[in-house]
Amino acid sequence: MTYIAIFGFLAILGSLAAAMYFMLKGGDTGKQDSKLKANKMARALAFRVGFSVLLFICVLVAWHLGYIQPTGIPAGR
Repeated sequence: MTYIAIFGFLAILGSLAAAMYFMLKGGDTGKQDSKLKANKMARALAFRVGFSVLLFICVLVAWHLGYIQPTGIPAGR
């Protein structure tokens, strides 16, 4: 489970870095080129959201199946 979480966080950071690259690389070189870079940036951010949701679902499934145990304050206190 640890490796899945690490891979998920790296995928999230990688897609965020890709979006930042496309945002910074975009400029006034041309309207069509700028629109293409904006589409790439939006796609990278959409992948980041997807990876975040997938990682959250994996954590919930692992908790439900008993692979991980919650710690901290017990419920009801």
